[in-house]
Parts: sequence; structure tokens; C-alpha cells
Amino acid sequence: GITRPCVKHNFLVTDIKDLAETIKKAFYIATSGRPGPVLVDIPKDLTSMRAEFSYPKEVSIRSYNPTVKGHRRQVRRAIDMILEAKKPMVYTGGGVILSGAAEELTTLNRELGFPITNTLMGLGGYPATDPLFVGMLGMHGTYEANNGMHDSDLIVAIGARFDDRVTGNIDKFCPHARVIHVDIDPASISKNVQVDVPIVGDVKQVLQAMIEELRSRKERPDAAALADWWKQINEWRKADCLQYKQDGEDKILAQYVVDKFWEITQGDAYVCSDVGQHQMWAAQFYKFDKPMRWINSGGLGTMGFGLPSAMGVQVAHPDATVGCITGDGSIQMCIQELATCLQYQLPIKIINLNNGYLGMVRQWQEFFYQKRYAMSYMEALPDFV
Repeated sequence: GITRPCVKHNFLVTDIKDLAETIKKAFYIATSGRPGPVLVDIPKDLTSMRAEFSYPKEVSIRSYNPTVKGHRRQVRRAIDMILEAKKPMVYTGGGVILSGAAEELTTLNRELGFPITNTLMGLGGYPATDPLFVGMLGMHGTYEANNGMHDSDLIVAIGARFDDRVTGNIDKFCPHARVIHVDIDPASISKNVQVDVPIVGDVKQVLQAMIEELRSRKERPDAAALADWWKQINEWRKADCLQYKQDGEDKILAQYVVDKFWEITQGDAYVCSDVGQHQMWAAQFYKFDKPMRWINSGGLGTMGFGLPSAMGVQVAHPDATVGCITGDGSIQMCIQELATCLQYQLPIKIINLNNGYLGMVRQWQEFFYQKRYAMSYMEALPDFV
């Protein structure tokens, strides 16, 4: 009922004998297809009942059978289009991470030599230090990534959903581009942007099929056209849109802090973040070369996510360096969990980028509401140190 808008599926257990099978079904639905939360509602009276426990090894749900293998004809059409492209862009999202397809994506793109960009949720799906990577795209993305998308003649979208922070004005988004879209969720394809070649399937399996198809061909992308395209992208890169100037030590810039954290950890930390400007600085300035190293609430945008998620990561990887990049607003949402960190001796590195405001709220009020500030200045901030 009330949970339907925010869960993938829900179950109401009315017979204690059905509980074990229901739990199995819930985990199957939650982790297959497009992953999502599944609610199992257990009424109070069932908690006092007893039943023989029989947990099935497998379950079959007739009404739920997600497609995992992409259609071969669509894969061939996609490769045809890729080989014809003069100004291609590869645009990847969180689906690459969830599918465990970073290796396949890296292999395919290095064979193609295409410029590639990640969404906020897709960071780490392709090595950020690779010269083919043009940075994150969208509202908080790089100049070269956004211009590349706008001027491209082909977008290869992989495990991404064309959300509003990426597209901006949907009517002006990538006006000259044909679109290939790989996604396990058919409802996501052509939802926001009309797609020319839809491929429904698990990203990892579809990329494997695309690599196989490409290697079976003698043709390769037009090298001369690609060289011209890279020349233009490198011109955009010269703008150095993420540059900043750290003068002395009286005032430490947030960008400098994240840069130094990447340098000190040699890019090998697990980085969790809350939601706000600090989240975007972390995404822009920590170069993620591996998947599953960037943990953040990018879709729902949940303030307070950073510290609890860092605790979970630290427990899962006790010997790893785990950083929680947060802000003065977000950290207060779950600050009581510092007691839990002490209880379990979790050596999380908490980096509080304290600017005295709900920074992103204030930024939007400046950009879109003629500096009419409300609820963004925090006059009673605690002394965090």
C-alpha cells in the first residue's frame, strides 16, 4: 500500500509457513534485474508463532523474469552505429557499478578510443586517471564532458538514466546525436530521451556481447574523424574548469582538502559522502580508478547518509582506509553514531567541510531565487572540533 512508490516490491506475510520462501523471493527480486528495496511486512502476531524452517535454494516467480542477455540483432546495430560515428561519447552510470561491469567497459572503450564520461553514481566504473576519461558530466560536471555530449553525433549510454541533472533542458539536450541505450530496466529506455537503439539486458553481459561483436569485425572507428574530435575535446580541456587557487593556510579550500586526501591515500580509499556541495567536491576532485570505492546517496539525496555508510564500509573492510566526506549540515543528521564508531573502534576518517551554511541550498537560492535566502544559514552550529 503506502510503501509502493518507494520500493521495488512488497510482501505481506499472513502465514508463518510462507515466511522463509517469502524472504528468499524478496532477496531474489531485490538483487536481480534493476536492484531495489523490497519490503517484507511481518505482522506482530506472526512473530510469536513457530514453524518448521525450510529455506529454498532457488525460487521461481512467474510474473518476474528480468531480461539479462541483450538481443544480438540490437548489439549488431549498436556496433554498426559505433563504427559510423564521427563525434562519439560514451556516457555511463550506476548500472555499470551494480552490474560489476567496470572491466568490460574499460576493455571496450580502450579498443574504441572514445571519450567517456560518468554520472555521479557511475564514478569508478571507468578509471578517472585514464586519458580517455573527460570527467563527470551534468550540472556539476566538467566543461569538456558537457560540451562533448552536446556536440556529439552518437551517445552510447550504458547503465544511465538521463536524469535532469545530466540533461538540463531536455529539448536542447544533445540535439545532433543518435542514441544507443543499454539498461536492464526497459522502463528506463526512452523515458526521458528518445533512443535509436535500445538494448535491454544486464550491462556486463551486453558489454561482453559488444566486445565479441566488435572483435569479429575488420572495421574500426574512423581514426581521422576521431583525431579531429579529440582535438576539439582537448581545446575544451584547456579551460581547466575545475581549477582553484589555494593561497596560504589561513583559509583552506574544500577542493584542496579533497585533492590532498586523494594524494595521501594514493587514490585507494573508500569514500563515503553525505549530500551537498561537499559531495560534489568529492566527486570532482577524488579520482576514482576502481568501482565500489565511491559510496553516496546520489539518487534520493539523503542527508545523513555519509557516516552510517562509512561505518558499514569500515566493518566490511576493516583494514582499508575509509573516508567520510561530509558537511556541517549533513553530519548533524546522524552525529549520534559517533558513539557507535567508538563502541566498535571504527577508524573512519571524517572530513567535515564546514562552511557555516547548507551550502547547496544557499547556492540554488543564489542561482535560481534571486538570493532570497531561507533556512540555509545555520546560526547555532556546534564546535565540531
